Amino acid sequence: MSKVWLVTGSASGLGRNIAEAVLASGDRLVATARDPRRLEDLVKKYGDQIRTAPLDVADERAARAAVQVAVDAFGRLDVVVNNAGYGDIAPFEQLSPERFRALIDTNFYGVVYMTRAALPVMRKQRSGCILQISSVGGRLTRPGNAGYHAAKWAVGGFTESVAKEVAPFGVKMCALEPAGIRTNWGVRANENTPDLLPDYEPSVGAVINALKPYWGKETSDPVKVAQVVLRLAESDQLPAHLLLGSDAVQYAGQAEATRAADAERWRDVSVSTDVNASVAVPALRF
Repeated sequence: MSKVWLVTGSASGLGRNIAEAVLASGDRLVATARDPRRLEDLVKKYGDQIRTAPLDVADERAARAAVQVAVDAFGRLDVVVNNAGYGDIAPFEQLSPERFRALIDTNFYGVVYMTRAALPVMRKQRSGCILQISSVGGRLTRPGNAGYHAAKWAVGGFTESVAKEVAPFGVKMCALEPAGIRTNWGVRANENTPDLLPDYEPSVGAVINALKPYWGKETSDPVKVAQVVLRLAESDQLPAHLLLGSDAVQYAGQAEATRAADAERWRDVSVSTDVNASVAVPALRF
């Protein structure tokens, strides 16, 4: 039996590739976008196989309405792909509270709202799959992305915890963690970068300049990522986190090695706080 999918952010970028792959496979889809008119070509091509719904993922009522579209049209909901998200590169001090909150609302609360809306349906079905398009930026950080990293680190912890809650009734969850994908993410993330305060040139400025040649030449192919998403939806078991791309594997490995080295270097301080520790807090000479 064909699956019923709901993909957020279906109008462009990776979401569009995932939507097209789902429909080409013969499965049914609720494709969502802030402006569903951008999905009309898919409706013309696939007819009753697709429904569209307006969705700003930061709107919890809209999330519930999109899930209801799937249930009303197809009677069930098998796979949710929480794809909608974006970056906004700027020093934290120069990122307004409104822009910071918008990053968190879309990249984290959008995932929370869609997951909350989908779980009652999947729990009653005793089956389902929720895939979060997160980022290797949920395991490591770069200057200039504080809001984005905060959201993606939150997505990873949220997904891992909820996955353990829902596994007993047949629902699978996974946070996909790519590095660079050849979409428009980098261009958009740099659109509103302010003129940097001089003190941020050595950190944020250096990263911006280093990445300029990278945009448009990212490692991962969005078409291949979409095919991985299809395969994951068919898998009996999923990891809580899945890196995508050789660059993601490399960067995550470097970050984990640094954390392991720091943990070992500071181990005596860490264990010194135990109630039964036999030594005083060591002098912090490193």
